[in-house]
Amino acid sequence: MANGQNEVSKADVQSVALNKLPVAGAADTEFSAEEAAEVFQHNPASNQTAANVAANEAEDQE
Repeated sequence: MANGQNEVSKADVQSVALNKLPVAGAADTEFSAEEAAEVFQHNPASNQTAANVAANEAEDQE
């Protein structure tokens, strides 16, 4: 019953990106408070932007 031309090999299946196992830590988006502080120290503009966002949110809640 099975048609050999319509079947895929094990290698074909394993080479498809959706069938690969995820790499440990590749999708890790967490970062420490120290890393965040370092970014703000090296980029004062982002610190000012964060302050502006916080101020705007405080005004919106009033």
